[in-house]
Formats: sequence, structure tokens, C-alpha cells
Amino acid sequence: MPDAFTTRVLHVTTGSAETVVDLTRDCEAFLRDAAAGRDGLLNIFVPHATAGVAIIETGAGSDDDLLAALHSLLPADDRWQHRHGSPGHGRDHVLPAVVPPHATLPVLGGRLELGTWQSVCLVDTNISNVNRQVRLSFLG
Repeated sequence: MPDAFTTRVLHVTTGSAETVVDLTRDCEAFLRDAAAGRDGLLNIFVPHATAGVAIIETGAGSDDDLLAALHSLLPADDRWQHRHGSPGHGRDHVLPAVVPPHATLPVLGGRLELGTWQSVCLVDTNISNVNRQVRLSFLG
């Protein structure tokens, strides 16, 4: 019988622009091995102070809309007390309060239970840190 708890770390390069990275296929690939047809929970965690995890539609403009909304809500200007890094970087440290650094999703029969248009995404507005880790953990 497979382990009740299995974890894997993804290494994601986000580039030099604010981005939403679809991790759904990575999650599905992990579950094929880790869940082995069982029910359980998938936890996605980003161990970074300036990134988050969102469950949204991608490819139809929603990912760009999310970045635009974050830019309106958290502008990259000099209002932030946290000031090291690129201009407006303090807002990147507020991002996880709006887009949390984790999500826990149901797994049924070894498959991720998402709605028709839902995707698991890494949200990264910090253009100064392009190397991210995402920890996937299955409990079942």
C-alpha cells in the first residue's frame, strides 16, 4: 500500500514579470504516483513570503485579470513601509494575505476534484525572485 502521506517539491522559474503559473498538470502527475487511486487531500504550499496559490480559470483572460486586480489593489509604488528590493516590493509581502500561500483540495479515486474551468495556480508578483518552490503533499 502506498504511503498515507507523500510530498514532492516542484521547482518553478517564474521569470522577470508578474505571473500566474498553471500547476494543474504537475498536481495531476504527482497524484498519479502519490494517490494511486485513493481518496484523500492534496495540499499545495508555497514557502515564500511573496507568492500565493489561487484556484482560478486560466487561458481565457482570468489570469491576466487577477494580475490587473492585484496591481489595482496592491500598487507597486512607494506607499509601502517594507522597502527593500525593486520599487513597490513591499506590496509583494502583502500579497499572501490576499492570495494565500496554500490550498487544500479533495482527491477522489486518485484524481484532483476541480470544477470544469478551475486550475491550480502559483501567483507571483515578485519580479526579483524568479526561482520558486511549490510543495505538493497528498494525505490519503
